[in-house]
Order: sequence, then structure tokens, then C-alpha cells
Amino acid sequence: MPSGAEALAAFGYELGLLKRIRRSGWWHAGVRDPESVAEHTMRAAQLAAIIAAEEGADPARAAFLALWHDSQETRTGDLPHTASAYLGKPDPRAITADQTEQLPGSSRDLIRGAVDEYESRQTLEALCAKDADKLEMLLQAIEYRDIGVHRVGGWIESARSDLRTETARRVAEAATNLSPLSWRDR
Repeated sequence: MPSGAEALAAFGYELGLLKRIRRSGWWHAGVRDPESVAEHTMRAAQLAAIIAAEEGADPARAAFLALWHDSQETRTGDLPHTASAYLGKPDPRAITADQTEQLPGSSRDLIRGAVDEYESRQTLEALCAKDADKLEMLLQAIEYRDIGVHRVGGWIESARSDLRTETARRVAEAATNLSPLSWRDR
């Protein structure tokens, strides 16, 4: 059994895979080089904090939950929605349990607890983190559309229909009416 430091280092290497794993569903829309899972996770965590702040939830907790929401993809890759009919949805809690088995107790419990809270959707922070995941996908779809990828409407509508917080709904509505470069004009 590895020491605590060795187990944490090994897990750190595993997490590094998220920088190389691409969000594979975008290939279906014709995106040749989609963003990585890590890139998606970064903006999702930032959006989770913002949504939480507006919703009266704990921004740090919401961002933390979003930070771990796709960490299991080091073991499965990013499976497109179309794979679920053939493979079923992997169990994030079971994968996280395997990933963290060798970690020291404090780290193991922290990560498992974050994944469980996110997956349970029983706290406002978890709802904000889930909305951030969907809102990030919507923003990415609009950015891809803006550079000429035309088959992203399904991602935009799917994201919009899944949003639960009022803040995320308002942001999604605004985003669909703004250019991705609108921030430069302010």
C-alpha cells in the first residue's frame, strides 16, 4: 500500500488526464478540437460560484462541488450522450470510491463527500454546481456556433431545459442574445 504522499501524488497524476481528455460530444457537431474536461471544469466551477452568490448559497462550496463533478472521467473518458443507450451511465460515486481508495482518510472523505453531494442534488450549492455544468455547456455551444459550427442547437436547448436556478435561467437567456465577444465592447 502506498504512503499517503505517494497516493496523493499518484492521484494528482491521474487528475492530470483531465487536461488531455476532450469533451467528445462536440465531435458529433463537427468540432475538430473540443475543449478538455479540465477546461470545461474550470469555467463550470467559476460559474458555480457566481450562480451561488446570486442565489444566496455558499459560492466556495458550489465551486468546490463543480470542481469534482467530472473527475471520474479519468477512468471512463468523456462519454457522449449517445453512448448511454449502449453502456449505461457510469456511477460517479463508485468510480470516485475506486479513485480515492488509496488516499489518506481526510482527502478520501472530502472528495467522496463532494461527489455525493453533487450527485444527490439535495443542497442549493449542488443545484448551483449542476446548473453551472449545464450553463458552461450552453456558453461553449454558443461560442462554437459563433465560429461556424452550426449543429449545436440541441446542446443549447438541452442545457436551457435542465437549468433549475433562476440565476442560471436568466444568464442562459442573456447569453443566447449576446455575442461571445460582447465583453470586449463594455
